[in-house]
Amino acid sequence: MIEGVVVKELRVIPDERGRLMEILRADDHFFTKFGQVYLTTAYPGVVKAWHYHKRQWDHFCVVCGMAKVVLYDPREESPTQGEINEFFMGEHNPILVRIPPLVYHGFKNIGQKEVLLINIPTEPYNYEEPDEFRVDPHGGVVPYDWSRRDG
Repeated sequence: MIEGVVVKELRVIPDERGRLMEILRADDHFFTKFGQVYLTTAYPGVVKAWHYHKRQWDHFCVVCGMAKVVLYDPREESPTQGEINEFFMGEHNPILVRIPPLVYHGFKNIGQKEVLLINIPTEPYNYEEPDEFRVDPHGGVVPYDWSRRDG
Protein backbone atom coordinates (compact mmCIF):
# COMPACT_ATOMS: atom_id res chain seq x y z
CA MET A 1 0.00 0.00 0.00
CA ILE A 2 1.25 3.48 -0.85
CA GLU A 3 2.48 5.41 2.20
CA GLY A 4 -0.39 7.48 3.64
CA VAL A 5 -3.18 5.64 1.82
CA VAL A 6 -5.96 4.32 4.05
CA VAL A 7 -8.79 1.99 3.02
CA LYS A 8 -11.92 1.88 5.14
CA GLU A 9 -14.44 -0.92 4.61
CA LEU A 10 -17.88 0.62 4.70
CA ARG A 11 -20.78 -0.90 6.55
CA VAL A 12 -24.08 -1.06 4.72
CA ILE A 13 -27.14 -1.26 6.95
CA PRO A 14 -30.17 -2.51 5.00
CA ASP A 15 -33.77 -2.73 6.11
CA GLU A 16 -37.20 -2.93 4.45
CA ARG A 17 -37.09 0.80 3.62
CA GLY A 18 -33.71 0.82 1.86
CA ARG A 19 -30.17 1.09 3.17
CA LEU A 20 -27.78 3.40 4.96
CA MET A 21 -24.01 3.58 4.48
CA GLU A 22 -21.73 5.82 6.53
CA ILE A 23 -18.82 7.08 4.42
CA LEU A 24 -16.59 9.30 6.60
CA ARG A 25 -16.88 10.23 10.26
CA ALA A 26 -15.12 12.91 12.28
CA ASP A 27 -14.11 10.19 14.76
CA ASP A 28 -12.40 8.00 12.12
CA HIS A 29 -8.76 7.59 13.21
CA PHE A 30 -7.49 9.06 9.91
CA PHE A 31 -9.90 12.03 9.69
CA THR A 32 -8.05 15.34 9.35
CA LYS A 33 -10.59 18.02 8.49
CA PHE A 34 -13.49 18.82 6.22
CA GLY A 35 -13.15 20.99 3.11
CA GLN A 36 -16.19 20.16 0.99
CA VAL A 37 -18.13 17.26 -0.53
CA TYR A 38 -18.65 16.83 -4.24
CA LEU A 39 -19.93 14.27 -6.72
CA THR A 40 -18.21 13.42 -9.99
CA THR A 41 -19.43 10.93 -12.56
CA ALA A 42 -18.09 9.00 -15.55
CA TYR A 43 -19.84 7.13 -18.31
CA PRO A 44 -18.97 3.46 -19.02
CA GLY A 45 -15.37 3.01 -20.14
CA VAL A 46 -14.36 6.63 -19.43
CA VAL A 47 -11.04 7.37 -17.70
CA LYS A 48 -10.73 10.48 -15.52
CA ALA A 49 -7.02 10.79 -14.70
CA TRP A 50 -4.32 11.82 -13.73
CA HIS A 51 -4.13 14.61 -11.20
CA TYR A 52 -2.66 15.34 -7.79
CA HIS A 53 -2.82 18.00 -5.09
CA LYS A 54 -0.04 19.70 -3.14
CA ARG A 55 -2.02 20.31 0.10
CA GLN A 56 -5.31 18.42 -0.17
CA TRP A 57 -6.13 14.89 0.98
CA ASP A 58 -8.96 13.22 -0.96
CA HIS A 59 -11.44 10.62 0.32
CA PHE A 60 -13.01 8.69 -2.58
CA CYS A 61 -16.19 6.61 -2.29
CA VAL A 62 -18.10 5.14 -5.24
CA VAL A 63 -21.81 5.02 -4.39
CA CYS A 64 -23.25 3.86 -7.73
CA GLY A 65 -21.67 1.56 -10.30
CA MET A 66 -18.14 0.16 -10.22
CA ALA A 67 -14.85 1.99 -10.74
CA LYS A 68 -11.19 1.12 -10.82
CA VAL A 69 -9.42 3.80 -8.79
CA VAL A 70 -5.68 3.89 -9.35
CA LEU A 71 -2.97 5.68 -7.36
CA TYR A 72 0.69 6.26 -8.25
CA ASP A 73 3.31 7.46 -5.77
CA PRO A 74 5.97 9.68 -7.43
CA ARG A 75 7.20 11.20 -4.13
CA GLU A 76 10.99 10.99 -3.89
CA GLU A 77 11.01 10.91 -0.08
CA SER A 78 8.35 8.20 0.11
CA PRO A 79 9.28 4.58 0.99
CA THR A 80 6.65 3.56 -1.60
CA GLN A 81 7.97 5.74 -4.46
CA GLY A 82 7.01 4.22 -7.82
CA GLU A 83 4.28 2.00 -6.34
CA ILE A 84 0.86 1.68 -7.97
CA ASN A 85 -2.32 0.74 -6.10
CA GLU A 86 -5.56 -0.38 -7.77
CA PHE A 87 -8.90 -0.41 -5.96
CA PHE A 88 -12.06 -1.90 -7.45
CA MET A 89 -14.74 -0.04 -5.57
CA GLY A 90 -18.43 0.64 -5.69
CA GLU A 91 -21.65 -1.30 -5.29
CA HIS A 92 -19.88 -4.67 -5.07
CA ASN A 93 -17.06 -3.41 -2.82
CA PRO A 94 -18.15 -0.47 -0.63
CA ILE A 95 -14.93 1.15 0.58
CA LEU A 96 -13.50 4.61 1.16
CA VAL A 97 -9.95 5.33 -0.05
CA ARG A 98 -7.92 8.15 1.51
CA ILE A 99 -5.43 9.66 -0.97
CA PRO A 100 -2.44 11.71 0.27
CA PRO A 101 -1.19 14.93 -1.30
CA LEU A 102 1.29 14.56 -4.20
CA VAL A 103 -0.02 11.07 -5.10
CA TYR A 104 -1.37 10.88 -8.65
CA HIS A 105 -4.88 9.46 -8.85
CA GLY A 106 -7.65 8.77 -11.28
CA PHE A 107 -10.45 6.36 -12.03
CA LYS A 108 -12.11 4.40 -14.81
CA ASN A 109 -15.74 3.37 -15.00
CA ILE A 110 -15.57 -0.43 -15.35
CA GLY A 111 -19.33 -1.03 -15.23
CA GLN A 112 -22.27 -0.82 -17.58
CA LYS A 113 -23.86 2.35 -16.15
CA GLU A 114 -22.74 5.81 -15.10
CA VAL A 115 -20.50 5.66 -12.04
CA LEU A 116 -21.07 8.12 -9.18
CA LEU A 117 -18.01 8.95 -7.07
CA ILE A 118 -18.21 11.11 -3.97
CA ASN A 119 -15.06 12.92 -2.85
CA ILE A 120 -14.61 14.51 0.56
CA PRO A 121 -11.41 16.58 0.26
CA THR A 122 -9.78 18.31 3.22
CA GLU A 123 -9.76 21.67 1.41
CA PRO A 124 -12.51 23.60 -0.37
CA TYR A 125 -11.85 24.15 -4.08
CA ASN A 126 -10.06 27.45 -4.69
CA TYR A 127 -11.34 28.83 -8.00
CA GLU A 128 -8.59 31.50 -8.24
CA GLU A 129 -5.66 29.18 -7.38
CA PRO A 130 -6.74 25.53 -7.71
CA ASP A 131 -4.66 22.95 -5.84
CA GLU A 132 -5.01 20.61 -8.79
CA PHE A 133 -2.30 19.56 -11.21
CA ARG A 134 -3.05 17.36 -14.23
CA VAL A 135 -1.02 15.09 -16.49
CA ASP A 136 -1.86 12.96 -19.55
CA PRO A 137 -3.98 9.89 -18.68
CA HIS A 138 -2.35 7.75 -21.38
CA GLY A 139 1.41 7.34 -21.85
CA GLY A 140 2.48 10.30 -19.75
CA VAL A 141 4.58 10.42 -16.59
CA VAL A 142 2.48 7.76 -14.82
CA PRO A 143 3.53 4.24 -15.89
CA TYR A 144 0.04 2.77 -16.09
CA ASP A 145 -2.11 1.27 -18.84
CA TRP A 146 -5.86 1.69 -18.35
CA SER A 147 -6.68 -1.19 -20.72
CA ARG A 148 -8.76 -4.05 -19.38
CA ARG A 149 -6.71 -7.16 -18.61
CA ASP A 150 -8.54 -10.31 -19.66
CA GLY A 151 -7.56 -13.87 -19.00
